[in-house]
Amino acid sequence: MAKIGMLNEGALHAALKLDYLGDDGEAEVPFAGFVADVVRDGVIYEIQTSSFSGLGRKMRQLAEAGPVVLVHPIAHRKTLVRLQDAETGEITSRRSPKRGALVHILRELVYLPDMLGHDNFAVEVVLTEEEEQQVYDSKARRGRGGWRRQGRHLISVLERLRINAPEDLWRFVSGDLPEPFTTKQLAQAMQQPQQLGQQLAYCLRHLGAVEVCGKTGNALNYRRVS
Repeated sequence: MAKIGMLNEGALHAALKLDYLGDDGEAEVPFAGFVADVVRDGVIYEIQTSSFSGLGRKMRQLAEAGPVVLVHPIAHRKTLVRLQDAETGEITSRRSPKRGALVHILRELVYLPDMLGHDNFAVEVVLTEEEEQQVYDSKARRGRGGWRRQGRHLISVLERLRINAPEDLWRFVSGDLPEPFTTKQLAQAMQQPQQLGQQLAYCLRHLGAVEVCGKTGNALNYRRVS
């Protein structure tokens, strides 16, 4: 387990940047008016540990300058490390019951649906095992108090998935899918909540991989575009 003093919001970002640097990469490289996290073998790797919201302009300009891979970690396993008392330094830890999955990248792709059609752009999802440091904040939850995340720390990388085409998104669909289909049926074929089915349909529609072809009640019907 990492020392509490080493945990901060930049720890996860720094660990992933080091991973993508390898032996011959360059860090913090000025590129197209921005600073790229890593440039290796002519490819820009941009590490984003938080939301994709607001990244559109930067990603478009970087992709016009050269190949870009937007890297995003999702914690499959997470240990919550709580510093209960700032004076005594009492620490507790427990395993979070929440499990992240590669398909959860759809929650962020809805911010950049058109970029997946760009020849120079890809998203790489990194499934991780992490530690998350939490501190008690008496002002949280409108003054009722609660635990607030202070930092994330990378323990290991479990899996990676590169997404740069509609075919990569269709990999999230493992079950039979009727034609046409609703987002509810799409979610069932994904074995996921309907919101993720809606997000997948949104991304595929922006990429021209599906189109609306009517309605069933209030639900839109979609069909694949060959």
